[in-house]
Amino acid sequence: MTALKEFDRLEATGLWRATPEDQRREVIVSLGDATLTISTISGEILDHWSLAAVNRSNGTAVPAIYHPDGDPGETLELPASETEMITGVDRLLKAIEKRRPRPGKLRLVLGLGFAAALAAGAVFWLPDALERYAVTVVPPVKRAEIGNTLLTHMTRVTGAPCRASDALRPLDRLAVRLLGPGREGAVVVVPQGVAESAHLPGGLILLGRAVIEDHEDPDVAAGYILAETVRGAASDPLADLLDHAGLMASLRLITTGALPDEVLSSYAEVLLTRAQSEPALEALLVAFTRAEVRSTPYAYARDITGESTLPLIEADPRAGQASRAVLSDSDWVRLQGVCGA
Repeated sequence: MTALKEFDRLEATGLWRATPEDQRREVIVSLGDATLTISTISGEILDHWSLAAVNRSNGTAVPAIYHPDGDPGETLELPASETEMITGVDRLLKAIEKRRPRPGKLRLVLGLGFAAALAAGAVFWLPDALERYAVTVVPPVKRAEIGNTLLTHMTRVTGAPCRASDALRPLDRLAVRLLGPGREGAVVVVPQGVAESAHLPGGLILLGRAVIEDHEDPDVAAGYILAETVRGAASDPLADLLDHAGLMASLRLITTGALPDEVLSSYAEVLLTRAQSEPALEALLVAFTRAEVRSTPYAYARDITGESTLPLIEADPRAGQASRAVLSDSDWVRLQGVCGA
């Protein structure tokens, strides 16, 4: 289904290039629930664009030219003949824009909030209370935008996300298998800088290439993804960011709907250098149970001796039986080449 209820599926042809140095190539563009999928004529997926992070660079002129937020060098051009797709994409971009926080309205809400806070003992002046308030009012679209911006800052260390074309569809299948429908693009593999895994606001999960390349069993990668979902549920990644950013950043997020670029850059470094907390054992086992995945392969990947991860081995919810298939053998082989040679 598409995000436009009148269409079950909306496709068009266009011209795409990954960088300004590349030749434009003819592609098929598919509009999904939350993404634009760019594929070759033969059906090979080249890229996914989150609709929350797509910009149109030439107003209402045609051909319509779009690019991912923060990367104007990668472009998608839709000709005037693809009016239906252009209209559909522009409608969605306008709807997303309307849902973004408006500084004027937010300032009014903030002013009223301050007045109420003063009458009630200035509760919202306290940093932790202001942070909690900011976390509750930030919409999912803004969370996704913050997560994508953080990932952009992290690529200075990690390198660009791995995008071998024949591995993108298996990576999407892995994300949907473990995180649920509509989560295509939620799992990102990076070539360096992330030893194992991390999670960002907006539901993005990062995997280091070793998690994919160094293990023959896809249950290991599944375990790292499930562990990050448990960490993210236990500690809101946006709240963690605001803890690092401080009071003024929380205030700016509430009043303007944005965070300072230097704050995001600084926090990207923190994410890449801090030690990971251990997810709660009981919650992690529940996640493995619901996903119908063995916890033992993940436990041995974390500790080859099994000594420090013995509870995951002894309480494996699928002990004595296989996991419900995470990926087919052919998909797993293709996924292991996601970062190329």
